[in-house]
Amino acid sequence: MRILGLSAHYHDSAAALLVDGRLVAAAQEERFSRVKHDAAFPVQAARYCLAEAGIEADDLDAIAWYEKPFEKFDRLLTGFIEVSPRGFRRFVDAVPTWLTSRLWVRSEIERELDTSAPIRFARHHESHAAAAYGPSPFAEAAVLTIDGVGEWTTNGLWHARSNEIEPLFEIRYPDSIGLLYSTITAYCGFRVNDGEYKLMGLAPYGEPRYADAILDHVLDLTEDGSYRLDQEYFSYTWRDTMASPALWQLLGGEPRTDGPLTARHADVARSIQAVVEEVLLRQARFAREQTGARALCLAGGVALNCVANGRLAREGIFDDLWIQPAAGDAGGSVGAAYAVWLREGAPARDVAPAEGQSGSLLGPSFSDDEMRAAIEGSGLPFEDRADGVTLRALAAVDQRPDPSRPLFLFVHYFDAHSPWDSAAPDLVEDFTGLSSRSGPARARPSS
Repeated sequence: MRILGLSAHYHDSAAALLVDGRLVAAAQEERFSRVKHDAAFPVQAARYCLAEAGIEADDLDAIAWYEKPFEKFDRLLTGFIEVSPRGFRRFVDAVPTWLTSRLWVRSEIERELDTSAPIRFARHHESHAAAAYGPSPFAEAAVLTIDGVGEWTTNGLWHARSNEIEPLFEIRYPDSIGLLYSTITAYCGFRVNDGEYKLMGLAPYGEPRYADAILDHVLDLTEDGSYRLDQEYFSYTWRDTMASPALWQLLGGEPRTDGPLTARHADVARSIQAVVEEVLLRQARFAREQTGARALCLAGGVALNCVANGRLAREGIFDDLWIQPAAGDAGGSVGAAYAVWLREGAPARDVAPAEGQSGSLLGPSFSDDEMRAAIEGSGLPFEDRADGVTLRALAAVDQRPDPSRPLFLFVHYFDAHSPWDSAAPDLVEDFTGLSSRSGPARARPSS
């Protein structure tokens, strides 16, 4: 069974191709369009996936879309009604886009891919759950899906066994730990759906001074990890800015815009990191109790928080942990394909399968000749080193670069480079004089 999964329209659009349960190709549209976080219909990514398998769109048994547009539109309309008359301008801006494009996904797929292949729809968090469990090396697992919001669900617990993924519990919009984290991302001056990793990276430089205040006033967290958000502290239900003045006051000041980061911002980042970790740990314990499974799978944008994931692994709540590498909406394309496969074509998964993500080496590859031709065509000077090796190649085979080896490396710095990001963490002492504009590199002496 050949299934093309698609995700698009918001951020990080992508395509993925599943053939008889094996993930053979996957790519984000931004890799082809060169538009960061490209939300456009992933026509180029889809064509790549089809070409990789040597098939046409009409050869597909199904095309799977990663969410249900009409259910999402229902949430949008319901939300506007509940907060009206506030948010009228946002309503006026949003509805035309929905009425002209986002609701009519079926016709968009048929037009863009020139196909009459059957089209299936999975719910947003069903796609996340299938992306987490489908490629995992488990025959049974608890699954947690955590993000901003899908149709209505923002956080789900699932029990996956064989070829079935059973929903057990959910938290619904507007309560969302993902939207809480994005609210703090915006409050600290970073771009939502892009800068959350920067907030996570800022956290170790602060203290969790505001964690108790968040838990006392903003987030009503229960022992099983479920929660409610006090909407007094938010404005995302009715306007584009996410934090209300009440949250500004709780966190000690107005949101950062163009000013420098301060110790207070680091404390805010550390505080929300502590809160997210506590939510994840409580939900994981509850998931173990409810399912009895020994393995846990994670997906959804919050599952990209590798610091929280590391804490979860160290706590040992589950024997095994598998996290979808494309945990955000791009991975929804993978999950949509797996959701249809598990529903319509998959044989019973009685024994643990081989891990199906293929090391995430699923996008376009280029030969030495192709790379050489591209560089020569650009007119840029270059050195062709037959014995050269890149950090990317080392990472692909899961090896740690040895700073004492004679590697020929280029490190690029950009004006927007965050001062706490480490671009070259391992250097022999002879090279410690080479550093970024943000300060000297930290050297680890070679042994």
